[in-house]
Amino acid sequence: MEQNIVKQNYQRELDKILRKLEGEDRVPTLFLHSCCAPCSSYVLEYLSNYFKITVFYYNPNIYPDEEYLKRVREQREFIQRFPAKNPISFLEGEFDKERFYQMTGGMEEEPEGGKRCFCCYKLRLQEAAECARRLQMEYFTTTLSISPLKNAGKLNEIGLQLEREYGVKYLLSDFKKKDGYKRSIELSKEYGMYRQDYCGCIFSMRDRKKREK
Repeated sequence: MEQNIVKQNYQRELDKILRKLEGEDRVPTLFLHSCCAPCSSYVLEYLSNYFKITVFYYNPNIYPDEEYLKRVREQREFIQRFPAKNPISFLEGEFDKERFYQMTGGMEEEPEGGKRCFCCYKLRLQEAAECARRLQMEYFTTTLSISPLKNAGKLNEIGLQLEREYGVKYLLSDFKKKDGYKRSIELSKEYGMYRQDYCGCIFSMRDRKKREK
């Protein structure tokens, strides 16, 4: 007998949390892992109304080094220019790319969006959770769910596992909802941001080149 699997509405869950915070009349802290400035644009516009945010740029998967430097510079500049309701600060993580390559060893031929990507989600989210606990932040989350190519269910599953492990609340999200991805494109154009044409790692670059051929 087939069972009906109810897909969780993460945006609805986020709405509940934000309504609760509004009722408490306070501004909690949020440690926000960001994959890039364009993806962070809508998320910051949205969440800075409710949180004091520290943007954490930790992406050891980015290839090559010049691409990493370009993306982190874009992130810094956007935060400086963006007129947020509540304070937004910036923290750059270590660009420990060897950690990424060790983690992906044996998964080089995995398809984009599969097991290798899930491990990359966890690598970045775990570092965010560790830092959030050390800095005594109330919440942590990631901008990654804004991308139509990222698995929001898997991201939230990993986030909740890390919440239990590190004792920092994970903010459930699916930022592509409410036209979040569309809004990020609009903001990118408005601020003249560099928008990359591949996820960031050497494997996604390889796959993009294959498609071009």
